[in-house]
Amino acid sequence: MVQKTAITEVIKSLADVETRFNLRRTEDEQFFTEWYEDLPEITDAEKASLDLIRRRYLYHQADGNLTEGTVTLLIGSPLLERASFYDSPFKMRGESSVEIVIDDDDDEVEILRGRIDVLVLQNRFWVTLLESKRTAISVMSALPQTLTYMMANPHADKSAFGMVTNGDGIIFVKLSQQGTPQYDISRVFSPAPLRNELYDVLQILKHIGQLITQAG
Repeated sequence: MVQKTAITEVIKSLADVETRFNLRRTEDEQFFTEWYEDLPEITDAEKASLDLIRRRYLYHQADGNLTEGTVTLLIGSPLLERASFYDSPFKMRGESSVEIVIDDDDDEVEILRGRIDVLVLQNRFWVTLLESKRTAISVMSALPQTLTYMMANPHADKSAFGMVTNGDGIIFVKLSQQGTPQYDISRVFSPAPLRNELYDVLQILKHIGQLITQAG
């Protein structure tokens, strides 16, 4: 019998996703160095544009919590554009559906279904997942579903990268399905500090984009 279930109904915590997919967070500090090593420099013009993004976000955020669509417009989309994820060889897919088949070697087959707010593809590789949540919710609360979506990567021999943001916080994720599936996350970046941490975010996006392109 095939049972079809919405991802949001069964994946509510890190424990849920780790148990369902035999997934674990690695303790290897060298597993996810892409978010802090060998980052490309960004230009003064790029820094000026990031300062504008930060000012706009804080201006609108001052009136209260922002919807996920507004967060995407103010933070997510501009960052992806400046990191060249809208240009060749990358392809953008919005509101993409995913299916993950879980076969427990008995008569029960479960298919998890869900939707991704923003999905960036490079040829056959997943590059970035962006889960925009209401800013009142911690950015970490979107991590379980993001990992579940990343497990649907049809090319499990390649590492998948993700970016999760609620506007107030931004984290990067790396997942590998080779051997025992494992993942790790970056620290949380925020547009709030006077020292604009969106500089770091753009550097990381550019670096991940370069790595994926080279591997393609």
